[in-house]
Amino acid sequence: MSKRIVIDPVTRIEGHAKISIFIDDFGQVSGAEFHVVEFRGFEKFCEGRPYSEMPGITQRICGICPVSHMLASAKAGDAIMAVSIPAAADKLRRLMNLGQLVQSHALSFFHLSAPDFLLGWESAPAQRNVFGLIANHTELARAGIRLRQFGQEIIEVLGGKKIHPAWAVPGGVRSPLTVEGAGKIGAWLPEAFATVRVALDLFRQVIATHQREVQLYGNFPSLFMGMVTPDGGWEHHGGNLRFTDSSGSIIADQIDPNDYLKVIGEEVQDRSYLKSPYYLPLGPTDGLYRVGPLARLNICTHMGVPQADAELRYFKTLGHGAVTSSFLYHYARLIEILASLEIIEAYLTDPELFSTHLCADAGINSLQGVGASEAPRGTLFHDYSVDRNGLLQKVNLIVATGQNNLAMNRTVAQIARHFARGPEITEPMLNRIEHGIRCYDPCLSCATHAAGRMALDVRMLAPDGRVLHEMRRE
Repeated sequence: MSKRIVIDPVTRIEGHAKISIFIDDFGQVSGAEFHVVEFRGFEKFCEGRPYSEMPGITQRICGICPVSHMLASAKAGDAIMAVSIPAAADKLRRLMNLGQLVQSHALSFFHLSAPDFLLGWESAPAQRNVFGLIANHTELARAGIRLRQFGQEIIEVLGGKKIHPAWAVPGGVRSPLTVEGAGKIGAWLPEAFATVRVALDLFRQVIATHQREVQLYGNFPSLFMGMVTPDGGWEHHGGNLRFTDSSGSIIADQIDPNDYLKVIGEEVQDRSYLKSPYYLPLGPTDGLYRVGPLARLNICTHMGVPQADAELRYFKTLGHGAVTSSFLYHYARLIEILASLEIIEAYLTDPELFSTHLCADAGINSLQGVGASEAPRGTLFHDYSVDRNGLLQKVNLIVATGQNNLAMNRTVAQIARHFARGPEITEPMLNRIEHGIRCYDPCLSCATHAAGRMALDVRMLAPDGRVLHEMRRE
């Protein structure tokens, strides 16, 4: 008799979701689905609002990466005004985005994922979390917390607040970097470099001792997409789109983000509120692509800074063509933190960041504007249509987690096929399946939080709905 295993909720991710695993008549996993079970509705209730309010409104989509939505929204506003923002404003936006990458990647690596591969997949759930990490790897946990704090400090220095800063606006930004702020950031940089170096050395050891995970956790051919510089370098806030395949070959390049609808289609699933984008020319099945740190490192030829370039060269040796294991998202995040720190260090000596020429002034010059930026989890699109008064008529948001949706489904199925044995549900099996999702660091609704340890209710259901086996974690 075929069965269905439900993992609800998935823990140690930002937001609320569940996983269904389907077991066929022979006891083998026949498929899996990742369901997002919360609905926010930002695209609809923003209609009628002035486009100038959108950087502030859309930040509230997420409490972990509000900067990403603010910057993409401000860029969409730039396009509606049809202006080129001052050079100082562009550099300042980039500096804040680097702070966002550091703080978000540090949270993902140290707080959410490291407890699994440092404390053990089969360790007790009560200890397999950041508090267990603090107890068993005190200095590493403290350093990880401090590294995230450093990224948040950059956001606060520029925007006045760590979360939801009212700073980037259509046409530019509100305030420059101050000498005092630059001093705070510069004083913290040596510690931040030391922490990411420790983490990089540690994860190279993890790769060596976790080859089974490298091979099984989302390791499959796919396309990869992200933004690159004109010469194919790593980009985090600007540039054009590039798609590569699993051999590393470029299949589409230097696509203006304004033309994203020519290459990205969106599929709707009836069991999830999360849309499933795909590479339009190949369709929903063959057009599955991944975004985020793993994709950005696969599609670029260089990082543009020496230390991160050295790590990128080693990273690319871990695959045949592209690096296809989603377990190596963790390594890619650390390399991006290192690159961010190197660029931040260079920015602190750039006098243009202290300029007071920060905003272009214009009215409504275009009835549509697309803003694209690389959020920590991948490429983010804000697409606004307005009337002549600047009131929004239509809003389309394509977030990174949605673009990874098809890949997350395939990852869950791959892990479950290897570890699900018979009707018995075990905690280590569930944790491994959940970790497949954590590799992508999905951001489902980061403004929604759970206090304490999330409950977990897993049921194996017969086709007629009867509960055959249940496991509950309070």
